[in-house]
Amino acid sequence: MKLLLITLPLLVNGCSLLGSNAEIPQVKPVEVVTVVQKAPMYHPPLPNTISSLPIEWTILNPELMQEYLDDLEEGNAPTNAWYALTPKGYENLSVNMSEVKRYLRQIISIVKYYRDLDEDTSKNE
Repeated sequence: MKLLLITLPLLVNGCSLLGSNAEIPQVKPVEVVTVVQKAPMYHPPLPNTISSLPIEWTILNPELMQEYLDDLEEGNAPTNAWYALTPKGYENLSVNMSEVKRYLRQIISIVKYYRDLDEDTSKNE
């Protein structure tokens, strides 16, 4: 039993007692290089141009409206000129105004993008 107790640690540590001739490889230091480059600037496309439809304006004045002339002779009508639109003209005016709104919304979103980008850049600096 004593022999077993003596030989067991020698067997377990036997290889470490002899020493090894194996070479330890040389480790080269890791070189870290940081290159700072600006990211390419994204330029969003401009919105489509405004395409307006024609609007026909009609000026209702005393020469075009006999009833108005009769009232004018009696002194009951004001001497203002009145403007009127045909239903199609009003529809075209409405479409044109919606085109202007769309264009403005898209331009504002592009301006907001660049303002946010400028704020991020100034915070990082």
